[in-house]
Amino acid sequence: MSALKLAGLQDETPVKLTIELPADVHRDLILYAEALSGDGERAYAPAQLIAPMLNRFMATDRSFAAAKARQHAAR
Repeated sequence: MSALKLAGLQDETPVKLTIELPADVHRDLILYAEALSGDGERAYAPAQLIAPMLNRFMATDRSFAAAKARQHAAR
């Protein structure tokens, strides 16, 4: 599954959040976890994918990166 954007998840201490997801998003998370786990190295639960997906999304959002840089410069 090397074509997936999400790979090589790091094992970090989590911060607990409680969220509600639309059913279609949850179904897609289940499918993504199955696809990512399909290489046989490790099995992933859908909830484990949320933080890395958000992280990747924010890391590739140029407008957010610029806003973050401006905020860090203002400190």
